[in-house]
Amino acid sequence: MLKGKVHKYGADVNTDAIIPARYLNVSDPAELAKHCMEDIDPEFVSGVQPGDIIMATTNFGCGSSREHAPLAIKAAGISCVIAKTFARIFFRNAINIGLPLLECAEAVDNTEAGHILKVDLSTGEIKNMTSGQTFAAKPYPDFMAKLVSAGGLIEYTRQRLSRRT
Repeated sequence: MLKGKVHKYGADVNTDAIIPARYLNVSDPAELAKHCMEDIDPEFVSGVQPGDIIMATTNFGCGSSREHAPLAIKAAGISCVIAKTFARIFFRNAINIGLPLLECAEAVDNTEAGHILKVDLSTGEIKNMTSGQTFAAKPYPDFMAKLVSAGGLIEYTRQRLSRRT
């Protein structure tokens, strides 16, 4: 069960807004986290707490296919991103690094910045603790849930290989 405060954004938040291109020579997730969202929300890094949730409208993560964007979000402490829709390459990159994403238009339309959400990834249930409303997102298929819970594709593969030896 995830629980956190919502940081809400609009449509077409691209990967350059999530982590500006000037930081693409950085590979340390902790360093990327220091610059997450800085060009569209300079207060994000100082206001985010471990477990918080990013919410956006449509096409979140559009733009280039860099894996730095979901890495920066995850390293900043965000536990989940909820949007009406995601750019497909961002969606895949996020799953590959173990950052949970849920698509739920109803939750987006009925949640404000600062609201507190509880998210059950296994069922897709999103409970807005501030308003009392509950929303249903489609949970991941089993294989994707295993990737996310393992912490991403690399860790999932390591775990599977270690069980074979």
